[in-house]
Amino acid sequence: MASGWANDDAVNDQINSTIEDAVARARGEIPHGESLSECETCGEPIAQARRKAMPGVRLCIRCQQEKDSKKTSQAGYNRRGSKDSQLR
Repeated sequence: MASGWANDDAVNDQINSTIEDAVARARGEIPHGESLSECETCGEPIAQARRKAMPGVRLCIRCQQEKDSKKTSQAGYNRRGSKDSQLR
């Protein structure tokens, strides 16, 4: 069935691409490497249990909670466009 300029799997490709972008963004936020013994923001000691549970941790729990509360949701890129733009 003809669907204009897009191939039949275009919507699925867009959805998969959006999911791949979200996964890549989430993986980029995972700490890696050596854990710090002191928080890089406030200088307070980071508990050994936290460093063991989450390798690569750089912030104490309080600073991490503040950072997480300020984080906004990523809206993502609208790859599909509007219906009007597809009809032209």
